[in-house]
Amino acid sequence: MTGFWVMPNKDSCTWQRQFEGVHQVGGDTVIRFGFRLSSRELDAHGRILAEGSPKKAKPDARYAKCEENGVACARAAEKALKALNPANRIARTYVYDTDERFGPSIFRCPSVEHKITVGASVFYRLIVSPDGSDDASCDFSKGSGYDLILVSGGKTDSLSELLDLGDRFGIKVFPSLPPSPRDPGDVQADAEHVGPLAELTRRVMRDYAERFKGRTSLGGVYQAFELALRDWPKPDDVGTLKVYAAQNRVVREELPGVPILVSPYMDARKKVSYSPTPAQVADGFKVLAKTGMDIIAPQDGRGTGKLGLFWPNWTDRPVDPRLKPVVGDTTYDEAYIAATRGYFAAMSVARDELGKEGVKVQLWANLEAFQPTPVGRCGDQDARGNIDKPRLDTQITLAGPYVSKIISWMWTGFYTCGSPPLSRQIAQDWDRPIPIAANRQSRQPREGLQVTGYHLGEAVVSVSWAALKEPRRMDPTEVGSYDATPIAGLPQGAERVWVPLDWATVPKNAWVKVEVTSADGRKAAEPVYYYNGV
Repeated sequence: MTGFWVMPNKDSCTWQRQFEGVHQVGGDTVIRFGFRLSSRELDAHGRILAEGSPKKAKPDARYAKCEENGVACARAAEKALKALNPANRIARTYVYDTDERFGPSIFRCPSVEHKITVGASVFYRLIVSPDGSDDASCDFSKGSGYDLILVSGGKTDSLSELLDLGDRFGIKVFPSLPPSPRDPGDVQADAEHVGPLAELTRRVMRDYAERFKGRTSLGGVYQAFELALRDWPKPDDVGTLKVYAAQNRVVREELPGVPILVSPYMDARKKVSYSPTPAQVADGFKVLAKTGMDIIAPQDGRGTGKLGLFWPNWTDRPVDPRLKPVVGDTTYDEAYIAATRGYFAAMSVARDELGKEGVKVQLWANLEAFQPTPVGRCGDQDARGNIDKPRLDTQITLAGPYVSKIISWMWTGFYTCGSPPLSRQIAQDWDRPIPIAANRQSRQPREGLQVTGYHLGEAVVSVSWAALKEPRRMDPTEVGSYDATPIAGLPQGAERVWVPLDWATVPKNAWVKVEVTSADGRKAAEPVYYYNGV
């Protein structure tokens, strides 16, 4: 596991501790949340109102201090437009709260756009076309409606600080793109605002291109607005997909070559109104990739209880007790359409099929490092509980040999709370074996079994099945082989061991259980299974 989400923080020391911690457990990627673009109303004085019903909302305290020559900033912006043509007007007003401090490249038209400093507060006034068109002429003489985006920036630039830490610790940083306003009647992004959102994205990306040119620690950008991964009968009507496509086009234009990451969630629960099958999720994966994504890192669903960690031969087993508040006291078969592993397997096929079409996209796994119930809750995550390393190892095993990188939600809180915290558990038990796959593999003239996983160098392999009285134990260093050659398409550190196995002695249609134990006796948290079909 080499990537983690972190929460925005005003304290530089906290940022540094987070990067130090990520580095200590072998992390090379940090993904950070962003701040949502918000549509706002004005009061009679031109002051920006807080979110909510305009009849009840009060002036937003963050923007109340924004004045120019004693005039509220929104009204001052419209006054500047009307000076160029009395028919000009502000059609819609937006605010964007951030802890970043932008350079002059964020402005397109200095005649009506500029930085506003009020004491220690910094604002940026942007005037954009409602359709998001990037008009380089800056001709405001025609008399038209424009959208105002008032950005509240940071005292210092948080992203510069994060990139500096990234350079220091060898960590790639993925800052969030500005997330879209949410559709008030749905969970989707509101496509009504796609024009100003695209233009804000353009300005921010243009600023990045100027200020961070050549910075290797800028690993990519992150689409923070979440989406349920499924098949869509009419993808063109899905607001979030429209927003993704518009923003991704802007990133391609302003930051060519910079990867775009998205982390959709999945839901396999049978009791909800709609849950897609693995095949339907694979179809959705293709649609999502074609919006311009470079990296799709689906959430594995165990933290929320929307998916379960089980094998096909476990379907009649009771669900994990911590899942019962989500799916009830039931079996895996009754609770879920399929397991996490089945969904990642299907998406890996979709990824390969896209590659043949010329659409290059990476499949990562986002492992949810929390429980769906608040027992052992972490910090301000009042609805979520913490986990231990065996649970995390199990998630890695079930994600399987289908992903090229493993990241996790999230460092802030879940890896740093508890006694001992999960980060310390990883540091103390970092080299415990973690198998991710087993399959038949002949090494002429012998038949055998190949196990893929992590930390397998001195591991002992045990195989068993229902009719076998005692497991067969084999040491690859004595009877087999170990191969640490990097494996294309798998995360760094994946390796293989091989042991001889006479498959004629294994019953047909049997599930072969493969366990791996380190030289000092530490058994992998989760076995892998191989189905010996006809």
